[in-house]
Amino acid sequence: MLNRTGQQGSVYQAHQQGKWNPRSSAYGRFWIDVPSGERKRRTVSLGLCATQWVARLRLREYIERAGVCSKHRFHQIPVPGTTFRQQAEWWMESLSTRRRRPLKPATIYGWQHCLDRWILPNLGIKLLSEVRNGALRQFVEILSVAGLAPKTIVNVVTVVKFVVASAIDEEGDQIHPRIWNHEFIQLPLVIKEKQNRPTIDGAEISAMLKSVKGRYATLVALVAGTGLRIGEALAVRTEDFDPDCHVLHVRRSVWHRREQAPKTANAIRLVDIPEVLAQVLRRYTEGMDGYLFTTRAGRVLDPCNSLKALHGAGNRGGFHAFRRFRFSVLRRAGVPENLIKQWLGHSQNLMDLYAAQLQYDVAYRREWCETAGLGFELGELGYKCTAPIRPSLVA
Repeated sequence: MLNRTGQQGSVYQAHQQGKWNPRSSAYGRFWIDVPSGERKRRTVSLGLCATQWVARLRLREYIERAGVCSKHRFHQIPVPGTTFRQQAEWWMESLSTRRRRPLKPATIYGWQHCLDRWILPNLGIKLLSEVRNGALRQFVEILSVAGLAPKTIVNVVTVVKFVVASAIDEEGDQIHPRIWNHEFIQLPLVIKEKQNRPTIDGAEISAMLKSVKGRYATLVALVAGTGLRIGEALAVRTEDFDPDCHVLHVRRSVWHRREQAPKTANAIRLVDIPEVLAQVLRRYTEGMDGYLFTTRAGRVLDPCNSLKALHGAGNRGGFHAFRRFRFSVLRRAGVPENLIKQWLGHSQNLMDLYAAQLQYDVAYRREWCETAGLGFELGELGYKCTAPIRPSLVA
């Protein structure tokens, strides 16, 4: 079965002997793979066919449409003896081609890391049918002993569940359905109040702006003053601003220096910028075209390199801390909740959508933007912007 190369099937007419009858219905027969490891004969009706050659052509087209001989179909139906590693490899291969809710490359990268670092070394040689609550309990114990945080353990275990659930039969039903008992496997509870969420305040940001130089100072001011995700900030181009740099249109993100769609549909949005920061951005973008933040060679900055610049200035919290800071500034200023969600790109409920018409009221948005302000001092950056290294035109 592992060495099969496909099939063309055979055609016939019921109760018909000898010469082909174009007025009699034609049928096709072929073999399909089933979870038991054997092959099952399948018969389909081909309707009226003028010649036997036409009937064979219709059957071949049906087999191709159904994907009976495809590699994807063959691996979709695991046979007894399929290991967890084999199923995980097929599952990862299928993620990049699925049509419904396609995944971001960063998500696939993270799941592959979970498999390579923790899951496959511990569960890879087990048969897929053996990965039950007992095996998962032992695996959770290994993760706990290794000192992983509760949230990380939950994320890793979720990948295990996805792999087991990905084994389906020809009808789309799970071959190994599971009722996971979280109490039995001792899956830790994720208590949001105890999660590590690094934060930063206005005084720390002002001090940091004195330490970082050039493009990194402007990058820090932008993410702290707008709440952009780091991928969104690095993907900003000069044409994304209005002429006065009062409004930024977030259209894209970058990951590993490659453009991609923003995190969610809500992340495509308009972000209003306070005048004091708009002045800095106008000076910084003067005479510039293309991406705002690039290397000396004109390539888009990588988040890891940007993070190193932050760490060199004494901040160890990462860029998401600036996003939390911006949220707290807007909340303390009393900015309406629907406007906060719009500026930060958060999902909105039905009532928020009713109020979303206010996003077209530019004066309303502008008033709240200036009322909230930045929450930190720009220092020298506010009146003297270091000339950026001229980036090459990046398409």
